[in-house]
Amino acid sequence: MSRALPKYNKRRVAAVGGAAAVVLSGAVIAGSALAGEPGGGTKARPLAAAAAITCPDVRSKLPAVPASARAEVDRNLTLLDTQIREANNRLATSSGQGGPNFVQNAILGPLKDKRVSTIDRIAIAIGRTTTKPQGLGTLAACTLGGGQSTPAPQRTGTPGGTGTNTGTGTNTGTGTGTSAGAIACPDVKSQLPAVPASARAEVDRNLTLLDTQIREANNRLATSAGQGGPNFVQNAILGPLKDKRVSTIDRIAIAIGRTTTKPQGLGTLAACRLVK
Repeated sequence: MSRALPKYNKRRVAAVGGAAAVVLSGAVIAGSALAGEPGGGTKARPLAAAAAITCPDVRSKLPAVPASARAEVDRNLTLLDTQIREANNRLATSSGQGGPNFVQNAILGPLKDKRVSTIDRIAIAIGRTTTKPQGLGTLAACTLGGGQSTPAPQRTGTPGGTGTNTGTGTNTGTGTGTSAGAIACPDVKSQLPAVPASARAEVDRNLTLLDTQIREANNRLATSAGQGGPNFVQNAILGPLKDKRVSTIDRIAIAIGRTTTKPQGLGTLAACRLVK
């Protein structure tokens, strides 16, 4: 009995040690999966174990950035990282929602739209001092997991194009009426205080962008009829549109606030609705 006991104890220690090694290995794997990868818009830390969203690196494709544009460029590069992180968070928290096209329609598509606007602002900032970089828009589309590209839906409309501001309390963009209805948004222009001359160009540019955003949302509404589940319009169109409008309206308020009192409460105008 006295000789058998040590052998038994050795086997027991080996088993416990093996279990501890498995736990430790799992912790290492989990830690590796959560490790972020910095890099000016390249990749956000994957929040979902099964897949993560990756996007082309923008920072490495930029020419020399003038000192006068550095702050604005860095701010928008940081915003690109934030957008990817938010998209990965939504990917992780929306598992099982929607139909087979949910990820493309509700996450990758809206993310591309945001990146188009942010990358364009980077190019504009550089172009104020030196030659505006071309072709950066090709870096807007992102992919899901394993480097496999998910085709993005075709969109029409040119950023910075003209829209239709009714001035009657709702800004409907080009609002083509279809059987799916149309998207209407509160009018921002009529709610602004006097705009200083120094802010006029930036304010007008963002008011035009608001019209463009509504026009693109209405186009998507018309071309995606029948897609997704009962919450498709809210998740894939109205929600992302509100996010874009929040950022655009905030830029308007900031532009005015550089010279005079910054207007408050404009964020309440960001949410839009579907009208039949």
